[in-house]
Amino acid sequence: MDKVAGKLTVLFEEPFWIGIFEHISDGKLRVCKVTFGAEPRDYEVYDFILRNYDRLIFSPAVDVKAEAEAKNPKRIQREAKKQMQCTGIGTKSQQALSAQREQMKTERKQISREQREEMKQRLFELKQQKRKEKHRGR
Repeated sequence: MDKVAGKLTVLFEEPFWIGIFEHISDGKLRVCKVTFGAEPRDYEVYDFILRNYDRLIFSPAVDVKAEAEAKNPKRIQREAKKQMQCTGIGTKSQQALSAQREQMKTERKQISREQREEMKQRLFELKQQKRKEKHRGR
């Protein structure tokens, strides 16, 4: 059976607090960045996860090695404490976020191009209609 892991890192990035959601499944890492604004409390983060996790837009998948070893609970506790003290996000996460930004940018460009083409076509048809009306003597 495939292993699925999730991780949320909340950190301060001038001038807002942000959350980095990391989702690892099938050896693929997908990341989503969320801006919280003011420093969120634990219950606010938990409420956000419960209400909005299914609506998050994750980045395209990036290959990553998944850990399959069972660890000592005390070691896990120490690693969690070390991660709490560490600031910043991992390089794989940064790559996934940049890939997501690029994907969103290309989608925005495509949508704006389509809107521009529709507007041109609409104006052309309006101009043609006016020419026909003038030609008929109206």
